[in-house]
Amino acid sequence: MKKEIITISGSLGGGKSSTADLVARNLGYQRFSSGDFFRKIGLELGISVNEANKKAEVDLIMDKKTDEEVTRVGKEMNKFVIDGHIAFYFIPESFKVFLNLPPEIAKDRILNNLKDNPLRKESEDSSTPEEIYEKITKRLAMEKSRFKKIYNLEDYTDPKHFDLVVDTNKNNLEEVVDIIVTEYKKWIKEN
Repeated sequence: MKKEIITISGSLGGGKSSTADLVARNLGYQRFSSGDFFRKIGLELGISVNEANKKAEVDLIMDKKTDEEVTRVGKEMNKFVIDGHIAFYFIPESFKVFLNLPPEIAKDRILNNLKDNPLRKESEDSSTPEEIYEKITKRLAMEKSRFKKIYNLEDYTDPKHFDLVVDTNKNNLEEVVDIIVTEYKKWIKEN
């Protein structure tokens, strides 16, 4: 059965948080960020997001806490927008969106976002586009490997997992939000 929940996954730097914020606002839905939740756990431990991902390779507690929270939100809430790499996996009855962006473009967006987002700035430890590119490609490989090992989830970036894939390089933020809201409304009407 469909739930009035949109899960937004995507490439690193693809605009998940910004998109989820605007989609939620547009629909009058609540908002949850599994990435921010994961970062907060890392900050509580005094480590960066990249260190947190390395730690998560050997210590499942960070993923487990994040995934339990996403699952809880998916079961207890309705009219929600959740951004997170594998939120779609824990809430399969959601409208599943993937935001696609090549890492060559993502590196610059991430660097600009670090300047405007205190939580990210505190949890990231990169200052140049080259450092960011290297870290996001390593992080993507770590996450794919970890999600395969923990959940037996093949490549979480594969379009087959999603109801909608949007290119965030070819569409600006407002266009991306319009596409998602339009397609979601069609999807929710189809019972």
